[in-house]
Amino acid sequence: MERASVISAIEQALSEVLERPVSGLTEEIRLFEDLHLDSTSILELLMALEDAVDLSVDPEELDMDDFQSVGSLAGYVLSQQAATSGR
Repeated sequence: MERASVISAIEQALSEVLERPVSGLTEEIRLFEDLHLDSTSILELLMALEDAVDLSVDPEELDMDDFQSVGSLAGYVLSQQAATSGR
């Protein structure tokens, strides 16, 4: 999956979680500070992404650095997909 497709999936998942349209995301947008997500919202976002991009997330392996920005989350999703396809 391409990075732009992942960011699009993040936009769609954020729209579901925040219950409002989210568009025009850039990689620099911070999830906590700019979008005002909290830990519960992050878990909801991950569940929505699991369905949207066929991702499997192990909560024990989560690192908060992966959730600093849209770009870091996109990198996390891509790395998880690569790890899953490599199995």
